[in-house]
Amino acid sequence: MQKISYRRHRFHPDIIRQAIWLYFRFTMSYRDVEDLLAERGIDVSYETVRLWVLKFGRAYARRIRKRRDPAFDVWHLDEVFVNIGGKQMYLWRAVDAEGTVMDVLVQKRRNKRAAVRFMRKLLRNQGVRPAQIVTDKLKSYSAAFRYLRLSHIHETGHRLNNMAESSHVPIRRRERKMQRFKSQRSAQRFLSTHGPIYNLFNIHRHLISRRTLRTFRSQAMAEWQTVTTAV
Repeated sequence: MQKISYRRHRFHPDIIRQAIWLYFRFTMSYRDVEDLLAERGIDVSYETVRLWVLKFGRAYARRIRKRRDPAFDVWHLDEVFVNIGGKQMYLWRAVDAEGTVMDVLVQKRRNKRAAVRFMRKLLRNQGVRPAQIVTDKLKSYSAAFRYLRLSHIHETGHRLNNMAESSHVPIRRRERKMQRFKSQRSAQRFLSTHGPIYNLFNIHRHLISRRTLRTFRSQAMAEWQTVTTAV
């Protein structure tokens, strides 16, 4: 597990953790986080919050990924266009059958080569092979799966991929709040960090009782405390 150190930081680690949690847990800007902290008597600039997010956010996300349970063996893949720096690019995104974000990749194309690259990244990072992969009818998927010899588990069809398509909604909210991503690199960095933290607190409260919600919420916060502890 990657080491995290809060040495040489003027603010207490609890404040840093809270700022990063607010930024990724809710659809907030750095200035929103600054205002919330100020209301609690903590005078910190939005630029400091930004630097905390860049330094610690990725480390937290890596820890969460290493501690998470394996993904379900049914994968849903989808791609959506994003406007970055005045250029149209594509956000490739994979979720499992429970809606857990498995991986994201920002690419300039949505052809066979881009689909193969995304699938190889998925197979490498998940450590488990899927029993079924569900996509829309984009021909790039079919070509990529034939190349990777995965056509026998590839499924397409009307509404089968609603899970992946609806998973883009939180990202679209963030994109609007951030007034679009500024570069491919910054978009990839943010989305790679946002995904694991989003998974940790994505409890599906509409499907569970209030008592179960309290239990899951407590477990998520306990896990957050664990992954953000200095080692």
